[in-house]
Amino acid sequence: MMERAQQVIDLCRRLAEFTEEPGHITRTFLSSPMRDVHHELRGRMEKLGMTTAVDAVGNLRGYYAARQPAAPRLIIASHLDSVPRAGAFDGILGVVMGMALVEALAGRRMNYGVEVIGFSEEEGVRFGVPFIGSRALAGSVDNDLLEKRDAQGLRVIDAIRNYGLDPARLTEARIGRDTLGYVEFHIEQGPVLESLGLPLGIVEGIAGQSRMSVCFTGKAGHAGTTPMNLRCDALAGAAEWIALVESLAEKTPRLVATVGSLEVEPGAANVIAGQARASLDVRHTSDQTRHSAVKNLLDVAQKIAGRRGLTVAWEQRMDQPAVPMNQQMTEMLEMAVKAAGFPVHRMMSGAGHDAMVLAPLVPAVMLFLRSPGGISHHPDENVLAGDVAAALAAGMNFLEALEGRHA
Repeated sequence: MMERAQQVIDLCRRLAEFTEEPGHITRTFLSSPMRDVHHELRGRMEKLGMTTAVDAVGNLRGYYAARQPAAPRLIIASHLDSVPRAGAFDGILGVVMGMALVEALAGRRMNYGVEVIGFSEEEGVRFGVPFIGSRALAGSVDNDLLEKRDAQGLRVIDAIRNYGLDPARLTEARIGRDTLGYVEFHIEQGPVLESLGLPLGIVEGIAGQSRMSVCFTGKAGHAGTTPMNLRCDALAGAAEWIALVESLAEKTPRLVATVGSLEVEPGAANVIAGQARASLDVRHTSDQTRHSAVKNLLDVAQKIAGRRGLTVAWEQRMDQPAVPMNQQMTEMLEMAVKAAGFPVHRMMSGAGHDAMVLAPLVPAVMLFLRSPGGISHHPDENVLAGDVAAALAAGMNFLEALEGRHA
């Protein structure tokens, strides 16, 4: 498997050359470089005996047929888009590994088909809405999503048409009742597996997420002429609250809370801030704990605002429930990892993945690969050939186990 693992890594680095930003890896929903990725992967899929298509939302789909035409199918998938200035493996590794598993079958047909899907969008970069690709499979691409606009004012539906696709055919992208399950290989994007010295992690579930926009409003004023006791400084209020966000998260087991962006108006060095708008991202495997934490943080924001003569308002941007992986499929994957000769470690994913969109519809399972240095969404993102080989070996065992289960 080591040779095939190195080929997987080499192909991921090759695909990283298809970018909107020379010298960096940036590839967003239905951008021009996505055509190059489709062309490269489509040709390779067809050489493996797969039939290929691009559906109405831009997902690349390669199907390796079963022995019988009416057989069910297993989906192996991940995403082909990236964050700005990304690494070479987030998302796309899972697609290339799916193709490598088909190649390892060496022409042998199973009693189920294998569909390898490269989702056109997962990161939410271009339109501010994530999972457009997998939402199409789930049938949840609605008119509100299609009307979302990017920074240039272009709508999602316009981007689809400009790519040469027909949004009227979106319903054809939905997964059918013949789907046995969904498998996603993905780098961990964190330091846990490396800290344990393990190549692989079996994902038991994906943490729920709350995303908010919290806006403190005070009164702008001259920085030199307004006494400290007469100020209504929105930024000072936001800063006090941000420190308490961190403090609450540290006191609550397994809770993570992040203020990742802060917009200040008028934003001048010699003007007291009249408004400060902060993002809030809260995640936990327990939805009850997550919701309680969000309520506490908003209550604290109100108290700070009241004491400082400010007002505060907030808007919910996301409320994604925690999503468990399928227990039976997870147990099968655990046995597959053991049979490959590697330790079993179960873990939760703090990051969102396409699996969370499809898990409510079909049995879903995820396998993490170690991220050296815990690095992701960064040019230094990497994988180890030995870890890819381990994941491929476990993947082949999983395919064989599924074959026996549906004999």
